[in-house]
Amino acid sequence: MKRSVQVAIAAAVTAAVIAGVLARPYFLRPGETKHAHVLGQAPEPAGTAIYYQDPDGKPFYSLTPKKTPDGRDYRAILRGADISFDDPPQESVAAPPTDRKIKYYRNPMGLPDVSPTPKKDSMGMDYIPVYEGEDTDDGSVKVSPGKIQRTGVKSEPAATRQIRTVVRAPGTIQLDERRVSVIAMRAETYLQTVADVTTGTFVKKGQPLMQVYSPAVSSAAAEYVTTLTSKTTAGEPSYGRGSRQRLMNLDVPDAVISEVERTRVVPVTVAWSAPRDGIVLERNAVEGMRAQPGDVLFRVADTSVVWAIIDIAERDLGSLAVGQGVTVRARSFPGRDFSGKISVIYPQVNRETRTARVRIELANPDLALLPDMYVDADVEIGGAEPVLAVPDSSVLDTGARQVVLVDKGEGRFEPRDVKIGRRGDGLVEIRSGLKDGEPVVISANFLIDAESNLKAALKGFAEGAQP
Repeated sequence: MKRSVQVAIAAAVTAAVIAGVLARPYFLRPGETKHAHVLGQAPEPAGTAIYYQDPDGKPFYSLTPKKTPDGRDYRAILRGADISFDDPPQESVAAPPTDRKIKYYRNPMGLPDVSPTPKKDSMGMDYIPVYEGEDTDDGSVKVSPGKIQRTGVKSEPAATRQIRTVVRAPGTIQLDERRVSVIAMRAETYLQTVADVTTGTFVKKGQPLMQVYSPAVSSAAAEYVTTLTSKTTAGEPSYGRGSRQRLMNLDVPDAVISEVERTRVVPVTVAWSAPRDGIVLERNAVEGMRAQPGDVLFRVADTSVVWAIIDIAERDLGSLAVGQGVTVRARSFPGRDFSGKISVIYPQVNRETRTARVRIELANPDLALLPDMYVDADVEIGGAEPVLAVPDSSVLDTGARQVVLVDKGEGRFEPRDVKIGRRGDGLVEIRSGLKDGEPVVISANFLIDAESNLKAALKGFAEGAQP
């Protein structure tokens, strides 16, 4: 026999130890009754209890008398009782059935050893005959009812179900870049007074922040007043348009310009106000200082709408789309949910973490969400259309191959290659290889798979041994 066949048989036998060898409590010699033989001991006389079983027939056993939690005695199983969960006894090798032909004899211990004629192993146990019809070529494997009951094999039909999966990812709260304003002067300016506003203070739009004096602003205001009060240009709005535009170019607040037009007075100082509702993120204004053009004096951010920037694993990117609903939970507010939608999926993957950033816009009317706060996002993915699916436990996945065990009835199971799709809610989508309504094994399927591997190995060994 080739070495590759030997390796395959040895691997199959190792996998089948749980399903075959350990399932048998001991082995009988010719002429002995089941449950009566223990190695090194003589058989017990008829009528003696050999073990005790739960009175309700549950798979609970004891070698000594025992009671159930509710006080009932375990039922004694006598030596002559015809009660057993083991496989039906093999017929005598010396008298095989006349209606079936024996193909070969296999080792009773499940070892990869077969014989074309009856024989015994080193312990004196008879080899088990394998009849025609038991060793089919359809790839299925047959398991005895006793073994099915002991191992807890269960089946469930494949059915069309809706698979929905929740992708969970961490993230942080960030400011909406479109809702941040900077207060900076466009000409040399002196700060006369600064309002009682500090970093973190909430300000309203139009609220005064400082009083400033700027020679450029005063000059432009004087020119505008002159134009408005001139006898030659009075009543002609077009003549004052250029002067007014100069004030607007210096970013003088509209309220100040309107006051100049009403009073025809050049202001000594100008009140600079907040451009929007928001939180003061930065304050660099100091009373009495001189500010150069472009110096940032205040930075104000509107936090009524914020962004949640979350990190999504690369494998989940294909299931996301702009506009999908997202539920965000802040770790500072357990039990509270913030609802939003995906607005941007950033077109770059982090090479170290293999994640991509996703932006979610969140309404924050009570300003509970703060910048850089940690959050957890739940993104619900999956199609609304139902698909053919089976329980996740029914798929034997080796990475390169996915197999389910189809229950053909009467203890026969057929390994079937399938192509799988999405996973979620304990289900897996079956794209090909299985039909709607076909029952598949959902528990103890690895034991049946071990039986199948052992059968294939023994069959190959037998074919190699035949002349």
